[in-house]
Amino acid sequence: MRVAHPAPAADAGRRHRARAILTEEVRVALAAGEVDLTDDAALVALIDARVAAYRERYLAGGLPPLDDADVEALYRELVGFGALTPYLDDPEVEEIWINEPGRVFVARGGEHVLTTAVLGAGEVERIVERMLARAGRRLDRARPFVDARLPDGSRLHVVIPPITDHWVVNIRKFVGLRAHTLAELVALGSLSPPAARFLDAAVRAGLNVVAAGAVGSGKTTLLNCLAGAIPPRERLITCEEVFELRVSRADVVAMQCRQPNLEGEGAVTLRDLVRESLRMRPDRIVIGEVRGAETLDLLMAMNAGCGAMTSVHASSARDALRKLTTLPLLAAENVDRRFVAATVAACVDLVVFCARRGGRRGVTEILGVGRQVTDGEEPTAGAVYRGFGDELRWTGEVPVDPDRFSDAGVDLGEVLR
Repeated sequence: MRVAHPAPAADAGRRHRARAILTEEVRVALAAGEVDLTDDAALVALIDARVAAYRERYLAGGLPPLDDADVEALYRELVGFGALTPYLDDPEVEEIWINEPGRVFVARGGEHVLTTAVLGAGEVERIVERMLARAGRRLDRARPFVDARLPDGSRLHVVIPPITDHWVVNIRKFVGLRAHTLAELVALGSLSPPAARFLDAAVRAGLNVVAAGAVGSGKTTLLNCLAGAIPPRERLITCEEVFELRVSRADVVAMQCRQPNLEGEGAVTLRDLVRESLRMRPDRIVIGEVRGAETLDLLMAMNAGCGAMTSVHASSARDALRKLTTLPLLAAENVDRRFVAATVAACVDLVVFCARRGGRRGVTEILGVGRQVTDGEEPTAGAVYRGFGDELRWTGEVPVDPDRFSDAGVDLGEVLR
């Protein structure tokens, strides 16, 4: 007598039905408020209990089988973030975005790749809602945009219909800083030893430095390394939209912005943080990135004698200078461009430009800012170092105010050799 066995496809379908039954049971329990969606331990305990109960019922007959792979997928979907979990766990993945459920992209090593992940529309919504719950945010369907910071520091941005045809998701991962000191940048080939010595001396001499570059060019890592060169006796205040800098020192205060609640209240902006930092007796202020009216407050802090560093998105070092003279105009209608340009010329000392070439990140130019303003209302400037990464070399240009180096006990001539 021959025994008929189910076809593999049919067997797989039965297993998936088992997973669907369990998933629905767990969701009903969550909807009933049996556990907190953000409590991983409680979620795991709930799933454990439901899986055990299902297997007992299966032995009694009438239910499709449940294998370990489906149980693992269930944990990944309900405790993790479903099909996105492997990419979120991959340290090489820098960013993840979903244009539509069947098109999930990742950025790895500066390259964009269409993944094999395929999600249903409902799955995308459930993943986003879980992410928002873990971030302490809720989706306000009256507004088509939502931003949140995930527990690991990654940034979540979501756009929903009717602005788009599908839920569009961007997750910019916090992959950790690649270096914490200028010496480590040299070891990575992102900076030449002579340029590293110069930047170290410039920071110790109290120069105000701006790190510039495109997205993913290494600005934050460079800024963190520059902050690491600040003398330990100085009090440091950092202001960021989300915590990214990791400055290891005794006297440091780190602050980050807060988004408004669903009623539009309670926001703490970067401009608020810069103003607050001035009441905290800082020797230096480090602003993670300027992109708006807070640039004026930064310039005012520099003009008052407080040392500062920041980063800015720009296509070149000179473009960064132009942005620094333009962004403060957003602060108020009565801000004069020539006044801003003169303030930038008086306060900003160096612009360090970063770029990515062939998967490598490196510094391509260190621009010394002059004290004069051109007829086009831009500060004068000259390249002190030029090249790429470990090929960055001195041009022969000497930065403005060399006396500041000697006042800090630095022999600028020796550093520039």
